[in-house]
Amino acid sequence: MSEKTNVAYEEPKLPEAASWPAPMGDEAFYGLAGDVVRAIAPHSEADPVALLVSFLAGFGNLVGRAPYFRVEADEHRCNLDVVLVGETAKGRKGVSWGHPRKIFKLVDEQWVNDRVKSGLSSGEGIIWDVRDRRGDDDEGITDKRLLIHEPEYATVLRRMEREGNTLSAVLREAWDGRKLSILTKNSPATATDAHISVLAHTTADELRRYLNRTEMANGFANRFLFFCVRRSQCLPHGGRLDDKIVESLANRIKCAIDSAHNAEIWWDADGAKAWEDIYGVLSQGQSGMVGAVMGRAEAQVVRLALLYAVLDGAGHIRLEHLKAAVEVLWYAETSAAYIFGNNIGDPIADMVLAELQAAGGDGLAKTDLTLKFGRHPEQAARLSRALGELVRGNRIVIETRPTEGRPETRYRIA
Repeated sequence: MSEKTNVAYEEPKLPEAASWPAPMGDEAFYGLAGDVVRAIAPHSEADPVALLVSFLAGFGNLVGRAPYFRVEADEHRCNLDVVLVGETAKGRKGVSWGHPRKIFKLVDEQWVNDRVKSGLSSGEGIIWDVRDRRGDDDEGITDKRLLIHEPEYATVLRRMEREGNTLSAVLREAWDGRKLSILTKNSPATATDAHISVLAHTTADELRRYLNRTEMANGFANRFLFFCVRRSQCLPHGGRLDDKIVESLANRIKCAIDSAHNAEIWWDADGAKAWEDIYGVLSQGQSGMVGAVMGRAEAQVVRLALLYAVLDGAGHIRLEHLKAAVEVLWYAETSAAYIFGNNIGDPIADMVLAELQAAGGDGLAKTDLTLKFGRHPEQAARLSRALGELVRGNRIVIETRPTEGRPETRYRIA
C-alpha cells in the first residue's frame, strides 16, 4: 500500500456494491506486530488481518495505561475496541485469538487468566470487574485492565436494545478513559482509571441487522473498528508453532512493556509533518453508515500509531508507526464500505435508496414513493424525513418537471 501511505491518507470510494477489501498492505505488518503475524500465519487458518488486530487489541490492553498521547485535554491510551467481521460463521474469526493468547500467557499469565473475560451483558457488570475499593468489606479490583473477548457481538447489540441497559454508555465512557459509575441505590460502584478493551467477532449479516441507528448516532459504533476477515487456508491437521518461537516473541513483548514508561509520547519531526498532511483528510466526515462508524478516524489513527511506537520501545511516534496505523485504518474503512455499502442506517432511507437505484436514471416521482411507503401520516412523515436526509447528504437530487397540471417532483440517485 505504498501509494496509499506515501504522502497522505486515501479515502476509499464507495461503489454501489462495494467489494471485499483489498489485502492489507505491508506497512501494517511493521515491527514486532508483523513478526508475530508472520510467525503464526503458516500455522493458522485465521486471516492475517485477524491475527494482527487480535494481537494489537491484546497488547494494547496488556500494556496498560502507562503510555499515552495527549490531544488538547484528552489522553488517548493504547486500548482498542475492534470487531472481526466474517462473511459467515466459517470465517475462522475465533481461532485468531488462540495463538496471541498463548504468547501473552508467557508474558503475563495472571492477566490472561484473570483479566481476559467474555460474556458482555450489562454496563454494571463491566464496572464491577474494574471497581474501586468500597470499604473494608470490598477491596475492589487492583488490576484495572480488562480485555473483553466477545465471540458473539450480535448478542451484545441485541442486549443493548433492552430498555435500561447501560452497556452502550459504559463502553463509550470506558473507551474515552473516563471514570465509570453505577448510580444504583443499593450497591453503588465506581471505577477509576479503568483500562478496557474489546475484541469481538460477528458476521456481516448480523452487523447489518443489529447495529442500529441509535448506536450510530450516539457514538458507540465509531469507537469500534470493524475488520473483514476470512479463512486464509485449509489446515486439516492444524498448525504447530514452535515453542521456541513463541518464547522468543514473548520475550520481545516483555521488553516492549518494560520500555513503556508512564509518560506522554509525541511525534518526532517526520511523524509530525506526515500527521499535518493527513489530519485534514481524516477529519472530513462522510455520510451514511460508513461515515458514522468512521467518525473518530483521527483518534483511532493516533491510538494505533501509539501502539506501534510502544511495541517498538520508542519514545516518539515515527513516520513508520503512522504509516502502519493509517494502513490499518484504511483497511477498516474499506471493510466498513463492504459491510454497509451506501446504507444510511435509517430503514426508510435505505429502502428509498434501493427503490431509486432500481428505477435507474429517470428516478421516481414523489407520488410513486408515497404509494410505496404508505399515506398514513406517520409513514408520510418518516418518508419526508428520509428524503430530506438523503438530499442533504447529496445521496439523491430533486427535480421539478412541468406537466399539464401541477409540476411533478421527482427524485433520483445523485
